[in-house]
Amino acid sequence: MSSGKGISRKEFLRRSIRFGGGLIGSALFPWSSKSGDAVPQDDTELTTFLQNDRTITILYTNDTHARIDPFPETAREFAMLGGVARRAHLIKQIRQTHQHVILLDAGDVFQGTPWFQLYGGEVDLRVMSEMGYDAMVIGNHEFDLGVEHLAEVAAHAKFPMLAANYRVHNTPLKNTIRPLTVLRRGSVRIGVFGVGIGLEGVVPKNLYGDIQMYETLTRARYMADSLRTFHKCDLVICLSHLGHQHSGGSNRPSTPDDLTLAQQVPGIDLIIGGHTHTFLDEPVQVQNPSGKTTLVTQMGHSGVRLGKLEINPECWQDTGTYRASFYEVGTALSTNPPRIRSCSTHDDLPSSRIEFR
Repeated sequence: MSSGKGISRKEFLRRSIRFGGGLIGSALFPWSSKSGDAVPQDDTELTTFLQNDRTITILYTNDTHARIDPFPETAREFAMLGGVARRAHLIKQIRQTHQHVILLDAGDVFQGTPWFQLYGGEVDLRVMSEMGYDAMVIGNHEFDLGVEHLAEVAAHAKFPMLAANYRVHNTPLKNTIRPLTVLRRGSVRIGVFGVGIGLEGVVPKNLYGDIQMYETLTRARYMADSLRTFHKCDLVICLSHLGHQHSGGSNRPSTPDDLTLAQQVPGIDLIIGGHTHTFLDEPVQVQNPSGKTTLVTQMGHSGVRLGKLEINPECWQDTGTYRASFYEVGTALSTNPPRIRSCSTHDDLPSSRIEFR
C-alpha cells in the first residue's frame, strides 16, 4: 500500500511518527486546558500536596477512535479540538512540571477515521508509544479486523495491552494481552489491570475467534487482591472498557458496567472507563464493599479531552483527598486552576468540590 506522491507506506509511517518534525511533538501545535495547572500561591495545602514526592499524576484517555488529526473547523461538534500533536505537546508540558506521571488509555483506539481504514491501527499504536503510554485496555473495536490482525499490529505497542477477563491462551493473542502490569514512580507502586466488555453480541464471532470470557467481577476481585497483597501496590487502577452505566433491555452487555464494578469489587482506587463515550467533568465517588471510596471517571471520546488526576497514596487512604481536572485539547491555553477534593468533609481543604471555571 502506498501513501500518495510515491511515498511508501513504511516511509510515510516513519516520517509521521517521528518526534520533533512530524505528526506529534511540534511546538506549532499549542494546547488548551479546561482546567489548567496554575496553583494558587496562597493555597498552602494544595501546594504541599503537589510537591509531595509520593504524589502521582495520572493522565488518561479513552475511545480515541483513530482521531489522529483535530476535528475540522466545519465539524458540527468539537470543531478544531483533538489531534495527537496537541495531545502529545500537552503531555510533554505536564511531564516537565510534574515529577511522577503515568499515562493510560481505556480502549477503542481503533476505528473511526480514514487513518484506521488505511493503516489498521498501526499509526495509533506507534503514536501512543511515542507519547509514552504506560498501558491500555483492549476495547471491542480493537477486534474490528480480527484477532490475527490485532496480534500483528500490537507489535508496534511499546506498552502492555490488558484484559484480565479475556481468556486468550488458545488464540493469536496469547503473547499479546496481559491481565495486569505494575508501574513504579519513585517509591510508589501502581498496579493496573484491565477488563474488557463481553464480546458476544458486541463483536462478530469470526473476529474474536476462540477468546473466552472469565466472569468479570470474580476476575476483577482476584486482580485487585493480587495487586494489593502479592505485588504490594500502593494504588490500584482498573482500566475498564465495560461502559460507565448500562441501560436495560435486550442489548445490555453480558458484563457489568463501571458503577457496578466499583460497588462490588473492593480494593480498587480508580476506574478509568471507556466504551460509552461518557463525558465526566469530575470522577464519580462510589462506596465499595470495604466501605472505602472508588473513583470512576471517563473522558468522552475522540481525544478531545485529556483527563488528569493527582493522588497521594497516604493522603488518599487517610482523608480521601485527590485533585482532579481535565484539559480540552484545543488551540489556546487556559490557566483556570482546578481545586482539591476530599471524599469526606474537611473544613481545612480549599473546597469540598472541584471547580471548573
